[in-house]
Order: sequence, then structure tokens, then C-alpha cells
Amino acid sequence: MLQLLFSIERQTTRLALLGAVVMLVISVTLGFYQVLTRFVFDAPSTWSEVISRSTMIWCVFLGAAPGFRGGFMMSVEVIYKLVPGRKLVWVELFIASCCALVLLVLIYFGTAMAIRVQSQMLAGLGISIAWAYAAMPVGAGFTLIAVVTRLIAQIRGQESIGPVHGGDPV
Repeated sequence: MLQLLFSIERQTTRLALLGAVVMLVISVTLGFYQVLTRFVFDAPSTWSEVISRSTMIWCVFLGAAPGFRGGFMMSVEVIYKLVPGRKLVWVELFIASCCALVLLVLIYFGTAMAIRVQSQMLAGLGISIAWAYAAMPVGAGFTLIAVVTRLIAQIRGQESIGPVHGGDPV
């Protein structure tokens, strides 16, 4: 059963990472296009800035899953160095609990916000702004799966405690 969870998590985290990379490429490309049309052609695009901003939001929320899966939280790395090795599992449990709480709040309120604004449209596009807001619960859902799976693997001794260094966290 746990192997199925690990397999699902590996796939969802890879999907989130791939989505984040694609969204970053789209955002950068559209940002370049926006600058080109505004300052070179003196005819600013009305749609590229909105899409660029929305894809950057998706990039951040999707990129959180692989980041959390690898344990890459700078302020937490200091704690790993201060706490004795045998007590680190309790630190991980506390960190994962705090992360899960925040992620559940993001899922709940992000979903509520996306539903609430579904009738509003993105300027110049005619697309519901709910698509941009949906990044919050979707990204938080991917990240929650990664956080829980990471904690289970650490408790079972399948992964070292602390951030992943020099390897593929996904």
C-alpha cells in the first residue's frame, strides 16, 4: 500500500515539476514578447501580461511540490544543524505538521476563492480568472502529497532526515 503511495507521489511531483517548468518558459517568453511589443514596436500587447502573470502564479504553486519533497527550506536547514540527530525525526514531524496545516488552509480557501471568482474574466482574454486562482489548491494538493510521503519515508528510515543534497528529490 505504501509503495503505491510512493509511486503516486513520485508521478505527481514529477508532473508538478514539469508543469512548473512549462509555466516558467511560457511566462518568460510572454514577458519578452510584452517588452518587445511595448518598447520596440510601440504597440503593447493587451493579453500577454495577463497570461504571463497567471503562468508565473502556476509556476510558483506547482514548483512548491518538488521543493517541499526535497526539504529545501532555508530557515529549516539551520534547525537541522542545531538539533541532535536522534531528535530530528520529531523536528521533521513538527515541520510536516505545520506544512500540512498551511497546505490544507490553501486548499480550502483556494478552492473557495476559485469558485467565488469563476464569473470574473481575465482582462483582455475572456477566460475565467478562476483558472489563475486554481493554481493555489492544485499546487497545495501536489505539495501535501509530497510532504506526507516524505515524512512517511523518513519515519520508516527509507530516506535521510534533512534536505536532499546532490540527488534528484523527485
